[in-house]
Order: sequence, then structure tokens, then C-alpha cells
Amino acid sequence: MLIATNPYTGKKIAEYPSLNVRQIADCIGDAAEAFGDWKNTSIAERAIVLNKVAAELKAHRNELAVLMAEEMGKPVKEGLAEVDKSAWCAEHYATYANDYLANEVLESDAGKSYVCYQPLGTLLGILPWNAPLWIAFRYLAPALMAGNTCVMKHDPNVPGCAQALADIFNKAGVPQGVMVNLPVQTADVEMAIRDPRIAAISFTGSSAAGKKVAAIAASELKPAVLELGGSDPCIVLADADLEQAASIAVLSRIINAGQSCIAAKRIIVEDAVYDDFIALVKNKLSHLTLGNPLEESTQIGPLARKDLQKNLHRQVCETISSGAKCLLGGELPNSDGFFYPATLLVDASPEMTAFKEETFGPVMLVIKATDQHHALELANQTDYGLGAAVWSKNTALAEQLALQINSGQVAINGIVKTDPRLPSGGIKQSGYGRELGPHGIKEFVNAKQVWIK
Repeated sequence: MLIATNPYTGKKIAEYPSLNVRQIADCIGDAAEAFGDWKNTSIAERAIVLNKVAAELKAHRNELAVLMAEEMGKPVKEGLAEVDKSAWCAEHYATYANDYLANEVLESDAGKSYVCYQPLGTLLGILPWNAPLWIAFRYLAPALMAGNTCVMKHDPNVPGCAQALADIFNKAGVPQGVMVNLPVQTADVEMAIRDPRIAAISFTGSSAAGKKVAAIAASELKPAVLELGGSDPCIVLADADLEQAASIAVLSRIINAGQSCIAAKRIIVEDAVYDDFIALVKNKLSHLTLGNPLEESTQIGPLARKDLQKNLHRQVCETISSGAKCLLGGELPNSDGFFYPATLLVDASPEMTAFKEETFGPVMLVIKATDQHHALELANQTDYGLGAAVWSKNTALAEQLALQINSGQVAINGIVKTDPRLPSGGIKQSGYGRELGPHGIKEFVNAKQVWIK
């Protein structure tokens, strides 16, 4: 059974049956059988289907937001925004897939030579709990518009969200088998990856789990896209708009109770404005409201699981023991839910736990840099490489730094975010491959060269 637990109360709210070996094979078979017809539909026909899916998302946005709040603790106002963004993703690819997948004519010794982009087949998406709808759609929308069929193995923490997604596709009239929900225990994922009818894998999750998925996929010679953890640096230079930088850094750090791979996690501040910046973020963090994710006033909901709460507290305690100062938070709440307070750790250094490890919760770590060169050195002193941010009124300088930061994306004077129009992904321990934008839709296609005499 897959058990859904409300992180606000710590109590079980529902149970969902998990599939056995035979049922897993049958579900993958349904998607593989549907591929024959789906790949032969036109992009225009697929677009009609995806737009209907988007319409169903919008029609059920309130109940979907409530479901996310109940299963993984996302504040309902953030959940509503996630539903809207997921619908936008479906609409975006419905609109632009034809342009993204247009034949590319290349000059050669042929009378005509070009590259066309054809679907690979049936894909397996292995998804996390922290953005149950958005991460699903950044896998599903481009893959389906490219003509693939999709098997969706969602996280066991959010079985209700997974079923709700399947229901959305059914209500939209998507042909049977085009998108198949696979409610299984984590131990059964390897079987699905190795199934010969699965052509490729999309995985979002931790770096440790990503290595296991990559190893299994590679042993079967199956391509994979991995979007893994991050320890994103946010560089604040002395000439930055400190008020704006502090506001965005706090927002980035506490969205979804800090449970975001691309959240600003290591705030690197130039010496001249270090104290001023700390005063600003401390004030902003101290006014945030923890509470019931179903209430509109809640700004930070609970963490998704008890083990996540315990691990985050371990990281905080070890960092303080190593010499960091805790100016705010840092103590486990005495409550039934899996809350963690907004926590501010300052005077940090690279050997500390919260600098080296990914912190998945509302914990802000601030590090002092002597100058821009030192800030860049600290930013790149990590095994991760997902996102990064630079704050400076000198945008030319900020862009120079951005080009030297080892990461998949950099925001200058803004928040690091995912956007259907732009590719997203990481390097190093943050994974490989890209989702979204024109690059994402080409991850799971056959770039076929055609040469005509």
C-alpha cells in the first residue's frame, strides 16, 4: 500500500493500493500499445489534447491545491500557482511544439539533407513529491507533444496527487494508454526501468537516487535525463540593491518551506554590505508565518516528512557546532506536524555541513566574501551545479560572473526559476540533460538525418 500522511498533523489520511509485478507490466504494455497510434497523430491533433488537459487543470485548480497541501504540506496559495503553471506548460508546448520540432535543413553534398525529430517510444518518468504537478508536467507536456507515450511513476508520498493527474487526463479525453499512472513501491522501479518497452527515463530527485537510476538505465543502454539536487549560490555584491536582493533571497529560500532544488541555499555576500544584508534578511525571515497550509495566511508550511525534518535539524546543529552563528530559528518545534522554523545561519565557511550538503528546508546560510573574486570562488566550491544568482547594479560585471559560475542556469538581479520557455537542468552532481524550452522537447526524440541524392 502507498500511504499518504498529512505533514501538518503527522497522521495518515489515505491508503492507495500499489501494483504488483503483473500489473506493472500490464500498465507499461498499455502505454507501449498506445504509442503506435499516438506517434502517428499530427502535432496539431496532439495540441488539441494538451489544451484540453490544461483546461481540466484550471477547472480543478482549487481541489488540486488542497490535495497538495494535505499530502505534502504546500501552502494552498503556492499550490494554486503551481496548478496554473502546469496548465501554462501544457499550453506552451501545444503552441510551440511544431516550431521546436520543425525539420532542420543542413547543407551537405546531397541534393537535400535535413534532420527530423521523431518520438522514441514509451517513456518512464520518475517524479518527486515537492512539486507534484509542475514536475510532472515539465516531463509530460514536451514528451507527449513530441509523440511519445508516458508512464508516470510518482513519489509514494503523493499517491493522491498522482491519481488526480491521471483523472485529469481521463477527463480531458486523452486516449487510453497515452499517459499511464504507475503507483508502485520504490523497490519496484528497477523492474520498470528495465522493461524492454521503456525507451528512456526522466528522473527528478536526489543525487544519490539519481546515480542508481542512471546506472540501471545505462546498463540497458537507455537514455536518461536527470534533474538532481542543488546547493545554489546567491552572490550579493556591494553595489547591489540590498532591499530587493534580500527580499528575493528570502522568497527563494522559503518557497515550499525551502523544499526546492533551485532555491537560494548559500548566500554569499561581499564584506562591505555583509552586516546590512544580514539585518535585512533577519527582519524579513522573522516576520514569516508558519502554519496550516490550507490557510491563506500561511507562508511556510510543514516539511513533507518526519525524516526530512530530522535530517534538516542535524545539518543545522552540525553547522552551529562547527562555528556558525544562529540568529534565528534552529530549534525543533514542539508540535505534531513536521514543521521547521525559518532559520538564519551566518558566519559560515566551506567546511560546514550546510555549505557542503543540500539543505531541503527554510534554512538560510550566509557566507562573507572579501570581494567578487572570492565570492565566485565560494560559489563554485560545491559538488552541485543546478542554479545560481548574482546581484549587482553593474549588470556587465554580473554577467561576467554568471558566465564563470558552474551551473545550469544563472539569474541576474532576479529569482532562479523554471519556465516552459527556457531550458532547465544541471551539471556535476545536479545531473544532466535539460527539461523545458526547445531543448527539453528534443531530449526524448530521435534526431534522424535524411540524405537525398
